[in-house]
Amino acid sequence: MGVAVLMAATIGVLALSGVPGRFAPALAILRGAVQLAAISLILAGVITSPIWVAIALLVMFTVAALTATRRLGGTAHLFGIVAFGMAAGVALTLLIVFVTGAIAFTPRFALAIGGIVIGNSMSIATLAGRRFTESVGEQWEQVEGWLALGATPRQSTLDLARRAVYSALIPSTDQTKTTGLVTLPGAFVGAIFGGISPLEAGRFQIVVLAAIMAAGSLTAVVIVRGIAPVRVKPAPLR
Repeated sequence: MGVAVLMAATIGVLALSGVPGRFAPALAILRGAVQLAAISLILAGVITSPIWVAIALLVMFTVAALTATRRLGGTAHLFGIVAFGMAAGVALTLLIVFVTGAIAFTPRFALAIGGIVIGNSMSIATLAGRRFTESVGEQWEQVEGWLALGATPRQSTLDLARRAVYSALIPSTDQTKTTGLVTLPGAFVGAIFGGISPLEAGRFQIVVLAAIMAAGSLTAVVIVRGIAPVRVKPAPLR
């Protein structure tokens, strides 16, 4: 009942404000509920199996890369850039986390932190790519000016690329800075509810936040560098 009321409130606010796609958030909630119900049933039987956990993470990654790509234009070329950027960020981060012993390398923990890092990398990939594309479109005359002066396509958008990466990391940076003051992150609360002491839950959450920042930074840099050489004005994103 509470979820239905919240969905109705979301639709109502967006409708009264004339915002396009007013039903999108509510439909996302419904889709998320169905997917969570399905994945809960599936994971209950595979969470201790390294092979099935690896398959689950691969499926998560593929869906995340496809989702981010669709937000950036949906081409096969873009998918390659997004997938490579996210893979670099996620793989390196998880490797550091488990090799250093920050978190024990078990199927359960691999699935938990892997899913969190993949999800956040997807969001950062979308933000970085969209911000860069929008900035190039808005300042195309400046980019053309640099090209006319002999700059390479990458050089002509270098400053815009750096700003796009910075902007994409702002939500994660602010979340990290305000952890414990403004919000209690899900990983921290979930760990406590699972019976872990608050001190150990806090240590786990710090590792998660550091992993998100590391994976997100590398993902954003690789993706923006991949799409930065622009020769024609990009089409507006939907």
